[in-house]
Amino acid sequence: MGKINVLSFAVANLIAAGEVVDRPSSVIKELMENSIDSGADRITVEVQKGGTVFMRVSDNGCGIDPEDLPTALRRHATSKIKEAEDLDAIMSLGFRGEALAAISSVSNVRIISKTKDNPTGAMIESHGGNIIGVTERGASDGTTVIVEDLFYNVPARRKFLKKDITEGMAVTAVVEKIALSHPEIAIRFISDGTLKLETSGDGELFSVIYAVFGRDFASKIISVSPSASDIKVRGYIGRSDNVRANRNYQNFFINGRYVKSKTAMAALEQAYSSYIPPEKFPCCVLFIDIDPRTVDVNVHPAKLEVKFSNEKPVFESIYYAVRNTLEQNITRPEMNLENGRVSISEYRSMTEGKTNSSYGSGERVIKKNPLSAFAPIADSSAQKPKQMSYDGVISQRIFSDIPKAAETGVSKTNLTEVVPQNKEKEEPTLPKVQRKEEFCEEPKPKEKKKTINISEEKTIPPYKIIGEIFNSYILIDLGEKVLVIDKHAAHERIIFERFKEIMRCREQASQMLMLPIELGLGRDECSALEEYRAEIESAGFTFDICENKVNIHSAPTGIAIEAVPDIFQTFAERLIGGTGNVELTRDLFFEKALYQASCKAAIKAGRQYAEGHTEWLCRKMMEMPDITFCPHGRPVAIEMAKNMLDKQFERL
Repeated sequence: MGKINVLSFAVANLIAAGEVVDRPSSVIKELMENSIDSGADRITVEVQKGGTVFMRVSDNGCGIDPEDLPTALRRHATSKIKEAEDLDAIMSLGFRGEALAAISSVSNVRIISKTKDNPTGAMIESHGGNIIGVTERGASDGTTVIVEDLFYNVPARRKFLKKDITEGMAVTAVVEKIALSHPEIAIRFISDGTLKLETSGDGELFSVIYAVFGRDFASKIISVSPSASDIKVRGYIGRSDNVRANRNYQNFFINGRYVKSKTAMAALEQAYSSYIPPEKFPCCVLFIDIDPRTVDVNVHPAKLEVKFSNEKPVFESIYYAVRNTLEQNITRPEMNLENGRVSISEYRSMTEGKTNSSYGSGERVIKKNPLSAFAPIADSSAQKPKQMSYDGVISQRIFSDIPKAAETGVSKTNLTEVVPQNKEKEEPTLPKVQRKEEFCEEPKPKEKKKTINISEEKTIPPYKIIGEIFNSYILIDLGEKVLVIDKHAAHERIIFERFKEIMRCREQASQMLMLPIELGLGRDECSALEEYRAEIESAGFTFDICENKVNIHSAPTGIAIEAVPDIFQTFAERLIGGTGNVELTRDLFFEKALYQASCKAAIKAGRQYAEGHTEWLCRKMMEMPDITFCPHGRPVAIEMAKNMLDKQFERL
């Protein structure tokens, strides 16, 4: 007797159901997508006990004709596509014709529907895939699908369901994603009789974000304007102070469909480099509008994954859209005092046993000219210049072309510092050399009048320097608000931006290696490097490939030799996965080195510097309002509105 059997229709249906329907949230997803495809602008979702016993999705879409109701429950029955060519340009959310058949085979289903042309509606009832009958029924325009007792006939599958509260959270997450994807649709979600979510359907994405994530999240997002390229990226991204410990708040929609894309996630996260801490993940609600012929959505049963015909333009479109938005953002965090004033007991517990070390006997006070943005005030212990370490990624040569402080028009003359017992030590005197194009102006002596309104090259709003506290923070009066500046973080970002500008202006030069670097890679990695050979060589590298080995003969000037293998491995990894390109990968290696260089060169918190340096730093902050976060992701300044203080002192 033969061992190969042809499965019955009932068994085959149960297997298909396992691909599409694995929990209540997948049922809700499929039913809501059908409602959207029907042209509905109002959808109501109701569940009980996480959806395990009852689910109902109602819409006001086009409805289903009575004669089509039995056909709708058959496998591969759909109104979305007709010919094989239709798969090349899918714009609808559903198209396989499996959802209703899969759902009905593992539950009890009732579908009530009415079209605008019919005076009455109709209802079809199915138990475990067996159609009970079709009856006439009064109904409003649209369709209502009721699903009860999910997996009642598949106990093995039912026992894998989580607790009701867990399944309910999964359903909530699905409803939220779909609500975000279509702000023009009013969506109501009711769980166990409680209204969990309601959107207005006014077409404004911001209002949906507010409804889904709340006011605090919505107050920390930035609008991404649609680009003019073929691939349009639009939506909102989180500010640098709106980050999470995981990727749960990253929402990508390809042609209105929620997807999980490694290419999109990598582009987003690389764009946030130097804007957030490396261990944090950015948030976003981004829509990517792309030619449907260049994206395949038919690669996953749940249609959560997509495949691009060419991932590079998708990556670059997302990267540059997000990066440009971050660079143009001038919004600074606000100091939140809404939780109430600190009580006396809390204040005492916070300050008990602590002394203000900033004003201790060992504090060093710099009395004369501060240094430029490239070099902090030298410590008394520094008898000779020290070489800075850049985590082994970029060698010291990367900064050999950067103008020295003396060459930038900044004078270093007889810096002295006050130490205990009034002992004085003199720093080496460097000559002053003027350049036509100065990066950093020399801070001028502080005047008695603190109100400054300078508009030499840029329009600077009037401001008044109040003073400095804890030798770390500078207070500036801007009229209706106070700006609190972290002087180290602000100085660090100013230096970092200047370093990047210099790197962009430099012409790329290569250095020949005395001995080629031999690197063993996989065949797919070697193929990726060969495919992108022109881009890699334009970045300053030369190499040849022999079987599974890559011989690197030259590298860009400034890159440490020991870092070259890591760079090539990163090239190969990201090029294969579609999560980057050659130029951006190389730039990120440089940026990581600039983080440390900027941090070491910046003035230090907790130390007292000459007052003229404070004025120079404040002026730079006023000239560069887009400086909001340091390269490590910390805010450089925080704003505090006057009315917030008025509330704390009960004036309002």
